[in-house]
Amino acid sequence: MEKTFVPRITSFLCTWCSYTGADLAGTGRMQYPTAIIPIKVMCSSRVDPVFILKAYLKGSDGVFLGGCHPGDCHYEVGNYHTRRRFAIVKKIFESLGLEAERLRLSWISASEGPKFARVANEFTEKIIEMGENEAKKKIFL
Repeated sequence: MEKTFVPRITSFLCTWCSYTGADLAGTGRMQYPTAIIPIKVMCSSRVDPVFILKAYLKGSDGVFLGGCHPGDCHYEVGNYHTRRRFAIVKKIFESLGLEAERLRLSWISASEGPKFARVANEFTEKIIEMGENEAKKKIFL
């Protein structure tokens, strides 16, 4: 009997928008995978790049970062910082030979529960296609 791969996706979600969008998806009974492990942060800009790298190296098969749409941040420019940092993190992953495709950034507002469910499903399917994170087998942190 073959073991079915169930990915672990660490999700850093802005409390004002993305986390509330995820909550709306849940209360609206929209289907999205249980692979999504939500971590509520005050703002997507508060997610240090080290958090993303550490989540990946500690065994997450994917890392999802959700924030307010640009221009709608409750802290005015937080998501602009996030966008720049995320681009740098992807470059770091590429330079280290890690799979940058296992990272995803999405802007999801509090009223976009269906969008959250769609993005969560799409990203989970992509991670399932990619298979298990091989880096967790090589690195012992």
